[in-house]
This record gives sequence, C-alpha cells and structure tokens, in this order.
Amino acid sequence: MATPLSSINSYVREDFQMPETYDEAKLYLREYLRDIVQAVNARDIAQYAESEVVNGQLFLTSGDNNSYRQVYRKVIDFGALPNTTTKSVAHGITVTATTEFTRIYATASDPSTRFVPIPYVNVTTPADGIEIDVDGTNVNIETTTANWTGFTTCYVVVEYVQT
Repeated sequence: MATPLSSINSYVREDFQMPETYDEAKLYLREYLRDIVQAVNARDIAQYAESEVVNGQLFLTSGDNNSYRQVYRKVIDFGALPNTTTKSVAHGITVTATTEFTRIYATASDPSTRFVPIPYVNVTTPADGIEIDVDGTNVNIETTTANWTGFTTCYVVVEYVQT
C-alpha cells in the first residue's frame, strides 16, 4: 500500500525478508523493530481514566508540518445531569493560554438502560437538547427545557494538547 511521502504512517510492513548475511540481517532487524515500535506508539491507546493519560494521538502544530504534540485524555465522572439548568464539575486540568481541546464529548445513562450522547439534540423538541462546554476550571453541561436528572450516570471525555 503506497502512501504519500509527507504522511504519517503507522502501518507495519508485512514483507519481512531476512537478508542472508549476519551484518545485513542485523541492520534490517534493527530498522524493522524501530518501525514496529513507532507504529505501536502511534496507535490510539484505549485507556479512559480519571487521571491524565497520553492517548497515543499526535496533533499538528500550527505552521509546522514536521512537528506534532502529544494528546492527553481525561475522563470526568459527571454524575447526574441537571434539571433545566447548568451543572459544573471541576475537571482538574491545568489550563493555560496554550492549552487546546481537541475533543469534548460525553454519554449519559438512566437506570432503565436509556443512553444519550452529549451534545444531544432532540429532533422532535430541539429545545430539549443537552449542551456541553469546558472552561478553565470546569466541565459544564446545560439542559434547557427538559428534566434530565433521571440520567444518573454521565462520563465526560476530554482530549487536549498542552504546549
């Protein structure tokens, strides 16, 4: 599979053909193992924790096509959704002028096994939606005209870069 030279590639070659001589094989194996390590490290890591985790993603550095920044992930146990108001829960992230959020999303559930993604838009009653945002201290979820307190479990996932 050919890829553009400027792309980041986390694909490991399958055409492993060991050279005949020891010296050539040693060099080839060293390069192949480096490729494997780089490919593994470039994968998204499936750890969702309440502590800050490097998630394996690399995010662009504006203006520099050769520089990428590590992306961090953190899960915030938000608890129950609010009733026609805004609820704020501290996220515990040190936010500076160079912090950039790359993803903000959540899922809420009620005991009767109904689940909704957040942000949520109710297509039959758009004013009953659920909004989410993050500021320097908190994750904020706002419910507008509907009582969502029956949704007693909500996990917010934020991903961000620090420069």
